Formats: sequence, structure tokens, C-alpha cells
Amino acid sequence: MGSTILQLAQQAMPEMNLASPTSLFGSGIQDNLTVAALFNAVGYEISREFDWNELITEYRFYLTYSIQTGTVNNSSAVITGLTNTASPVQLDTTFTVTGTGIPNDTYILTVDSPTQVTLTQPLTGVVNGSSQTINFSKTKYPFPDDYDRQINRSQWDKTKHWEMLGPESQQQWQWLKSGFISTGPRMRWTMEGGFFNTWPPTPSAEYLGLVYISRNWAASSGGTKQSSFQADTDTCVYPDRLMVLGAKLKYFALKGFNTSALAHDYNMHLSIAKAANIGASNLSLAPTPSQVLISIAQVPDTGYGS
Repeated sequence: MGSTILQLAQQAMPEMNLASPTSLFGSGIQDNLTVAALFNAVGYEISREFDWNELITEYRFYLTYSIQTGTVNNSSAVITGLTNTASPVQLDTTFTVTGTGIPNDTYILTVDSPTQVTLTQPLTGVVNGSSQTINFSKTKYPFPDDYDRQINRSQWDKTKHWEMLGPESQQQWQWLKSGFISTGPRMRWTMEGGFFNTWPPTPSAEYLGLVYISRNWAASSGGTKQSSFQADTDTCVYPDRLMVLGAKLKYFALKGFNTSALAHDYNMHLSIAKAANIGASNLSLAPTPSQVLISIAQVPDTGYGS
């Protein structure tokens, strides 16, 4: 973290021929409040501009499931006599339900009591009052509060050591959930309703992971991460000069002044900050195959395997 927003303003405002502030958020002075708002606007926009390394965050979790015995009735969506809808797993509407007589794409509609749930579809072809095994598999997972966006191809099934397949289109997702042959060894995912959705329902604690970009580009004086400047002592992850130039550019644009020179300086510092933030690999115009494993360098022209 760099300078506080007050320190940034004390650099930016004299450069705009404004009085250097001693306070921003509690000052009651319109120029100070405007500059504070513009610093926040710069922070919001820069956070979407690039995958800054300070905002790259790993999210890992285990698939949640519960296998219980319940009493079912034909043409009824109610299952009674369950062991416990709250322990060891709290059942809710994010759980897919599978079992004999339960149609595809069935979820919990309501949790009625510690021993009863109602499903989104009624059971078919079951004996009234019979007891059977019910699989509750959580397939909708909420993201952490600071989630902004995912990094492509970072979604992995770490238990099976396979990249998850997705994001699936909604057409493909409906086929997966409703088709006759829609499951396989690979875990699939999509985004829907603000949840990270997985398929197929899996009654095992598989370990999944992905990488996302946090929206928390600022922090309080105590180190609590947050998505905006809220106090004079707050800091942010971006370079000081980039923030100063961004606020100046927005202030001049707000006042209707010519911003050509400021835009040039700001864009130059933005490009420099991006290039320096993560780095880049060296690219070769004549790459050679890896020598670590078997490659064309070790394979004979004839007689391979004999």
C-alpha cells in the first residue's frame, strides 16, 4: 500500500492550483469532497482496467454433500423422516437432489423442518411410504464478498487433477441438467444467479479451486481491505503518481478544461504501471522443444518401441 488518500490529495490539489487540504471526508469543503470522490472513481476504473497482481486471489472449496435416508410418496415432492436437515450439513435451496424416482434437475424448494424438505419436482414410480437413500449435493456456491471477476481457465478439480470445463452456455447447461446422457468424469461449471454452479451433482468432497480478481483495491489504516476510500487515512494498491494524475484528469474534465496533456501523462503512467505490475515472459522467434520429457529429439526415425 502507498500513500493515504489525504497525502495523495495534498500532492494533487496544489498541482491544480487548489488549497492543500488538511482533511477530505470530514472537511465539509466542496472541492475536498469532490477530489475524494474523483480518487474513488479513478480506483474503481483502474480495478477493471487490468488484472493487478495485488487483487489476484485464490478461492478454494470442497464440494458439500449429505447422504440421508428419507420417507417418500409417489407424486409427492415432500420427503419426510430425514436424519437432520441442519447437521452435519445445512441443507438449503442450493442443493441438487438425486435418488430413485427423483427427476433430473431437482433442487430443494424449501427446508420445512429438521426432518423434512420439499423438492422442486414430485417423485415418480416410488412406493408410498417407502424409505430410500437421498443424495443432497450442493451445486451452487457463493463467491467471497470481495469477488469481482474470474480469471479465465483457472478453474480446476484438484482432486482429479483436471481442468474444469466451462463456462458452459445456458443452452449447454440445460442439456447437462436435463438430458438422458449428461454426466461424465469431468467437472463442468457455469455462472448463474450470482453463484458458481457445478455439474454433475457429486456425493463426495472433491476439492475445487479457481482464481478471481478482488474488488478490494483500498485498505483502512488498520489493514482491513475495502472497495473504496472511506477515510482520510485509507490507502490503495495503485502507484501514487498514477492516482494523482487520474484525479487531476477527472477534475479538469469536470471543470471543462482542456485535458490533452493530462490524458497523455495519465495513459503513459497507466501503461508503465501495467507493464511493471506482473511482468512478462521472454518470447523466442525460434523456440526449441522441451528436453525434459520425450520429444522429437529422443524419438528415432524408425523402430520406435521395438
